[in-house]
Amino acid sequence: MRVLVTAGPTREYLDAVRYLSNASSGRMGFACAAAAAAAGHDVTLVTGPVALPDPDGVRTVRVVSAEDMYRAVMKAYPGVDAAIATAAVGDYRPAERVAGKLKKKAGPLTLKLVRTRDILQQMGAKKGKRLLVGFALEVQDAVENALRKYQKKNLDYIVLNAPKTFGAETMDCRVYRDGGVVKRFRGATKDEVARWIVGRLA
Repeated sequence: MRVLVTAGPTREYLDAVRYLSNASSGRMGFACAAAAAAAGHDVTLVTGPVALPDPDGVRTVRVVSAEDMYRAVMKAYPGVDAAIATAAVGDYRPAERVAGKLKKKAGPLTLKLVRTRDILQQMGAKKGKRLLVGFALEVQDAVENALRKYQKKNLDYIVLNAPKTFGAETMDCRVYRDGGVVKRFRGATKDEVARWIVGRLA
């Protein structure tokens, strides 16, 4: 099976040195890519900026911004049978990028942000017969928001986790399908979660 995995954060640059991002380490996505390759699948990994080596046996595409990731995903997506979308893609980017370095001035600084493209929604809209797994990191109304995302993005599975998962070696999470929990993990390694997810590919 041909599998696409997305991983890591994105960076949206304000100027030449400053950017908006998040604390995603990319470990979950890299674990999924490695597990899929170990299971004999043909794997493409599209990852934002992370401090991780390319997984063995995986075609790795490194990107920076949400727009970069969108283009890389849309290029690879037509040729795959399944996708595991773990990337923590930035929802907003600066409306304008300042040339050079933004100078400090007296008083407050106001930034105008605009929405980035919703990559997972585009994947869901073009899903066809592909299997699509998404992730949700929620703080408030977690289950309700995750299930709403499951429906809106046309997913087959959604993995609900918490902010403490970012950068951690282990994780607590629940996997939902058709409105119900199909698997619970408590104190599991990301490799264990990844192997279970890859086991759903068929």
